[in-house]
Amino acid sequence: MEHFTPVPALVGGLLIGLASAVLWLGNGRIAGISGIFGQLLPPARSAIWRAVFLIALVLGALVTSRLLPDLGSNPELVTAPAGSGLETPVWLAIAGLLTGIGTRIGNGCTSGHGICGLARLSKRSAVAVAIFFGVAIITVAVTGVV
Repeated sequence: MEHFTPVPALVGGLLIGLASAVLWLGNGRIAGISGIFGQLLPPARSAIWRAVFLIALVLGALVTSRLLPDLGSNPELVTAPAGSGLETPVWLAIAGLLTGIGTRIGNGCTSGHGICGLARLSKRSAVAVAIFFGVAIITVAVTGVV
């Protein structure tokens, strides 16, 4: 936690909340990324807004990385843990695959359950978030990687 930056974290959280609220109020949809992406292919009737949302998400990150190149530049966050015996791209692919499987099993991800579900006082989302955080705490305790 030696790289904690409260102002960018606060601004990022506010922007995520704002984007979620705009999507919910403007389109009546929950900003759960796994659900948005999962119903993009094969195309659902509502594929256009899903594609626009995901493209804007990626472009927003790209623009931010260009405007604020030092933001989130901790190289330790993007390398495979020492001793894993895996190259970073393979490690990231495995992590992405496991995340995708987990979101499918959990019927949603941290954005859908943690941001939108909790804001709607969903009991199912509260249980999901408690499990997400519990597993994260155990993972950090076992691996020692924050």
